[in-house]
Amino acid sequence: MPETAFEPVRVGIVSVSDRASSGVYEDKGLPALRDWLGRALRNPVTFDARLIPDEQAAISAALVELADAGCSLILTTGGTGPAPRDVTPEATVAVGDKELPGFGEQMRQIGLAFVPTSILSRQVAVVRGKSLIINLPGQPKAIAETLEGLKADDGSPRVPGIFAAVPYCIDLIGGPYLVTDDAVCKAFRPKSARR
Repeated sequence: MPETAFEPVRVGIVSVSDRASSGVYEDKGLPALRDWLGRALRNPVTFDARLIPDEQAAISAALVELADAGCSLILTTGGTGPAPRDVTPEATVAVGDKELPGFGEQMRQIGLAFVPTSILSRQVAVVRGKSLIINLPGQPKAIAETLEGLKADDGSPRVPGIFAAVPYCIDLIGGPYLVTDDAVCKAFRPKSARR
């Protein structure tokens, strides 16, 4: 398929952090998301970015705004732990039409390959209209590992990343046909859904 044939996609990226949003330190979540998606997707991507504090109402409002603006995919980073200010999952579930628990289950499996505290993560994924919203970890390295998965020494997949399922999910909810760079993350679709 020639590059020009790839459908454009609008992606919302949201970093949730009290300290980064108030300028205490530099946000690293948004650049990490832009970088990984820029390498993984062959579609022309327009990013719609938000850096917001850990406030449930503000997070929900940002997610609704991005979904209503036509973002087929919305990725959040931060605010998914057990601390009192970690409310990203609650804000996400509040605006979703359907929950997709498999995403959270797989994200925790990937994290467990590195740290036992991965079980404290509460990441969720939901569908809102024609938007897929996924909560990711807060650290850039963990964002990439979660999306891409873990590879064995020979380069074969050891633990599948969650992004392999994202393009087909977006197909199913009526979004654009996402094409990935197989060297970064090979999307999986049933044969009947491939173009």
